[in-house]
This record gives sequence, C-alpha cells and structure tokens, in this order.
Amino acid sequence: MLHQHRRAVLRGLAGGALAATAAPLLRRARAQGAMLRLGAVLPFSGGLELFGEQARIGIDLAVSEINAAGGVLGQTVEVRYEDNKTDPKTSAEKARALIQRDEVIAVLGPITSSARNAMIPHMERLKTPLLYATNYEGADERGGGCGRYVFFFNTVPNQDTAPLIPYLKEAGLGTSYYMFGANYVWPRSMFRAASTMIGTIGGQVLGEEYTPFGEKDFTAVIRKIADSGAEILLFALPGTDGITFIKQAEEFGLLQKLTVAFLGFSETYLGAFGPGKGENMYVGVPFVAASEEPAVRDFVARVRALKGEVGVSHYVFSHYSAVMALRHGLEKTGRVDRESAVDGVAGLRFAVPTGEAEITASDHHIALAMYIARTEGGALRVVKPLGVIAPASGCAV
Repeated sequence: MLHQHRRAVLRGLAGGALAATAAPLLRRARAQGAMLRLGAVLPFSGGLELFGEQARIGIDLAVSEINAAGGVLGQTVEVRYEDNKTDPKTSAEKARALIQRDEVIAVLGPITSSARNAMIPHMERLKTPLLYATNYEGADERGGGCGRYVFFFNTVPNQDTAPLIPYLKEAGLGTSYYMFGANYVWPRSMFRAASTMIGTIGGQVLGEEYTPFGEKDFTAVIRKIADSGAEILLFALPGTDGITFIKQAEEFGLLQKLTVAFLGFSETYLGAFGPGKGENMYVGVPFVAASEEPAVRDFVARVRALKGEVGVSHYVFSHYSAVMALRHGLEKTGRVDRESAVDGVAGLRFAVPTGEAEITASDHHIALAMYIARTEGGALRVVKPLGVIAPASGCAV
C-alpha cells in the first residue's frame, strides 16, 4: 500500500513537471496562432456601395501583405466586415457589436460623416480606436468628433479644397460659383468652408442648393444652375446620385457651359458617365492612380494582382494606409491591444505609396502629399502636384 502511494505521488510530481514544462509551450503555440481581429463598418448597400467596395479593396490588400510578412507581432490579421446600409443608426449598432461580440482591436470606416458621428460615442465609451479614412469636412467649431479614440486618414478642406479654388482662378476657369450637393453633414460643411475660400479670391457664390439621397430627376436644378450664369459648379453629390446628375447635366449641355469642381471625385466614377463624358472636371486629391510616380504604379499593380482590373481610388489608398498605420503603431509599442494601438498611431510617421505621411499627435489627422487632378480621356490625371499639406482639422486641442 505504501509503495502504491509512493508511485501515485511520483506520477503526480511527474505530471506536474510535465504540465509546468508544457505551459510555456502551450502559451507560445497559442501566441503563434493568435488572431488580431479588425472590424470594418462600411456601406455595401444604400447608395454609397461604390465607396464601401473601394475601402474593402484597400483593407484586403493591407491585410494580405501584412499576413504574408508574418502578421503583426506574430499575430495573423483578420477583418470582420459589416454593412451599415449607408445608415447612421445601423453604423452605431454594427460598431458596438464588433467591439463587444467580436472583440476587435479597432474599427475601420464608415464613409458618411453622419455615420461617423453616430459611431464615435460608442468608440469612446468602449475605448476602441476608429480609423476613419474618408475625406471629410473637418471638426465643427467646438472640435466635435475629435478625441483620443478617433483617427483620420484622408483629407480636410484646407488640403483638398483650399488649393483647388485659387487654381481654378489662375487657370482662367472663373470665380463665380454655384454650389450643389446632397442634404447631409459633409456637403453643407464643405460649402460653408468653400464660401470663405471663394471670398478670399474675390469670387462670389451665385446659388446654393441641396437634394435628398435617391433623387432621380435633376432637370429643375440643372436649369437653375444654367440660368445663374455661374462659371464653376462646386459639386458634392456622391455615389449613384452624383453619376445620375452628371449624366443628365451632360444631356442638357450644362458641362459645356461651366466647369465642375467635383468634391470627393475619384477613379470610382470613371466610365460611369459614358464614353467621352464627364471630361474636364477638377478635384483636389491625395492619390491619383494614373500618376507616373513609381511607388504609385507599384501600388496599383499590387491591387490589381490581388483583385483584378478594378478601379483604384484614393479610398483604396487611404484605407490601405489606415491598416498599415495600425500595424506600424502596434509594432512601435510592442503590444497588441486597443490602448497600445492608440498610443502607437498618434504621432506616427510611416511610408505610403505617395511618400511619407504623418499622423498628428494632438488631433490624429494626417499630413499627405496632395494633387490637383482633372478628368481627361477617361482617366483622372495630375495637373499640379502640391507637395505635402498639413491638416487644419478644426479640433480643439
């Protein structure tokens, strides 16, 4: 009986020793198989799916390249996509579920400002970074939308619109404007900023009008714009509505009478207006796929190697850059958690396909190389490189 007890004790000691030895190996194995999960709340329906799909392309490319290089600190990256249906309430619900149910380390998206504003309180309450990679209007006069858990990877008005308005004057295209856009936060705020810019160059605004999403017949507003005598149409109607308007304006002959300065235009729209249509429209952008810059050409080639012959816009570029910034930020801190993501990305300098970008430490906006571009021959082409422009976010910091 004593010998049996001794053997049992020895077996227990041996088992404990094996368990002690196996524990670090098990932890290492789990770490090697660990998953870094990202969430993405984007419109894949509801009228802005063009932009949601472009964002997905950029995110997928970044994740593919990161995982091919061994992941982030040994962890494989995975993305959980959610369709916000271009709706603010749905955006907030999807973000909350991704954080609480799927335990994502950060959320990418959305596209519209109203959806972003609906999501931010949840991001702050749940202490999870939001990586917003859409051009937007900047913070309001109270600095709304700015905070520890929000990062911006696309342009604000001083980067994309402020250089465009004086350029159009210098090019002899005019100083009198009609402003027409969708009836939501971004167009109204952009037009408010643009009115000041137009006044600075001695120009004037001859009319301002908004339309709800889903409008099918723009005949009345096209006639109003034509009758105003404006030389430039400052246009902020995104998605399928914008395509419909430009097609109808072409049929009316409006685009032969004035120049369109298309806020937020990207390669996403190319080919949508019909052969030879939608020419000589101007935009300020942080990326032009037809650029001759070697790094841009390489980036476009990598996108198409992964996704086929897709359009490559600044939405692809900015969402790719957002994921890459998260990777570099986590590697800078050496830890994989939400607070480390925030600490690592704030103040980060990192390479993007157009050169070097910097995330401001104080307000989490991005300094980028900028370009004025024009639609020409069915492509978007650079007409003036502007160099790196720092963001004037409007955040109260």
